[in-house]
Amino acid sequence: MATQLPDLKGLTGRLRITGYAGLLALLVSCHTVQQPVRTEYNDYRITTALPRDTALAQLLAPYRDSVDRSMNEVVGTAEKALDKKQPEGTLGNFMVDAFFYGAEKSFGVKPDIGVLNYGGIRLTQLAAGPVTRGKIFELMPFDNLLVLQKVPGNVLQQFLDLTAGKKGWPVHGLTMEIRDGKATNVKINGAPLDPAKVYTMVNSDYVANGGDQAAMLKDIPQQSNGYLQRQALFDYIRFLKSEGKNISATEENRVVNAQ
Repeated sequence: MATQLPDLKGLTGRLRITGYAGLLALLVSCHTVQQPVRTEYNDYRITTALPRDTALAQLLAPYRDSVDRSMNEVVGTAEKALDKKQPEGTLGNFMVDAFFYGAEKSFGVKPDIGVLNYGGIRLTQLAAGPVTRGKIFELMPFDNLLVLQKVPGNVLQQFLDLTAGKKGWPVHGLTMEIRDGKATNVKINGAPLDPAKVYTMVNSDYVANGGDQAAMLKDIPQQSNGYLQRQALFDYIRFLKSEGKNISATEENRVVNAQ
């Protein structure tokens, strides 16, 4: 079948001709690439001396008030100050215990161990007294998920060596000593770590994906259901309140420096 082509005389641009069973489709694209000639800007120093924008403040007021009400809500009470420390601290123990509790509640299984990356703790201390929702957001501002991984014992040893080299991370369900930057005398729920055994570990998706240099974990499949680490903290605090308990934790020699 013959097809009459249009007159292309004087046409500029890019031409592509594609034939389908005797039909010709003509696609013409013309575009202009623009480059900036100059850039103009002014620097403004932001200080408390700047006049208040009343109109903007009124626009934001309903949203600010709503957020303030939510973030100022008291969700629990800290029995005493909890501190971020290495190789072990009360704040890290409280948080990793919360993640272990949350994993049991959310996944319906009891993991063997739980681990929290030390850098994920964003406060150096949780002060004694009322704890607000906003304070928990300060403590755990990232939307990291809790995930489960089935980790072979030999890989778990590599991972714990990594944490030992970083001076110790909060753990649940295991004890270990740090000697020369390595994890030694590792015990899982009281039994020596078995390199041939597979352990179920609750972790953050950030670390499970290889973050914080945990490359040995990134190829291990993850079980996830969208449950946030931060939500686990809220759920654990709510559980403690239902038991008539306050937020608390102790140092239990989970991770120690070898003598």
